[in-house]
Amino acid sequence: MKRRILPGFNLSLGYSLTYLGLIVLLPLAALAWKASGLGIGGLIELLRVPRTLAALKLSFGGATLAAAINVVVGLLVAWVLVRYRFPGRRLFDAAVDLPFALPTAVAGIALTALYAPNGWIGQWLAALGIKVAYTPSGVLVAMVFVGFPFVVRTLQPVLETLEHDVEEAAETLGARRWQIFLKVILPMLVPTLLTGFALALARAVGEYGSVIFIAGNIPMKSEIAPLLIVQSLEQFDYAGAAALGVAMLAFSFVLLLVITLLQRWSHRWAEVAP
Repeated sequence: MKRRILPGFNLSLGYSLTYLGLIVLLPLAALAWKASGLGIGGLIELLRVPRTLAALKLSFGGATLAAAINVVVGLLVAWVLVRYRFPGRRLFDAAVDLPFALPTAVAGIALTALYAPNGWIGQWLAALGIKVAYTPSGVLVAMVFVGFPFVVRTLQPVLETLEHDVEEAAETLGARRWQIFLKVILPMLVPTLLTGFALALARAVGEYGSVIFIAGNIPMKSEIAPLLIVQSLEQFDYAGAAALGVAMLAFSFVLLLVITLLQRWSHRWAEVAP
């Protein structure tokens, strides 16, 4: 009789579903139940408030743009770390994980000190008429900062496993470097890029600590949705805070569902592509 390394299917499945239910599904169900106190009409009325719409637009719009930036820059950084050897590479590689280890409040204070009008970088940008801190641009900078490692760490293992034979074969057939990258390498990386995009997006949407310091929290301008939730809780409006949380959850679920469908499509396209 073949012995299983892990417990049997029924026991493993039971533990998995129980853990998933307690850690993920039960809190989300409690959030939805608390938000139900407003009713559908109250939820719609809350989402129609201009301040709420502006905060949701900034949170999701900024997170999407930050994730897109991280995909491009993260691909370049991961490529350099995998394909090249240079002095200080290990230190550079370790620095990628700093946003993971750094407390978000510390990151927010550091970014504000850099990009404030009197900061090291902000003073030079201010001379050019560019203001970053206390504007939506500051929110974008903070979201890029917290989401950057997700793209790099998602891409690195895949780049390390890519065979060089295909690239060499394309080169012997007369393909140029940019053709090899666009037509040979990039199609194989699309599913991984979408995964990194989804992770960076999810991280940026829910970010709070590093954003509130550099954002300035100006209503209708640089105020994010998580801050509105905190303000509702401070005013003991638990139903309103839960309703905002449900709205963010629904938007995030739709975005992640679209990304998952794109991943499946890219996998199928890669399989049938010549």
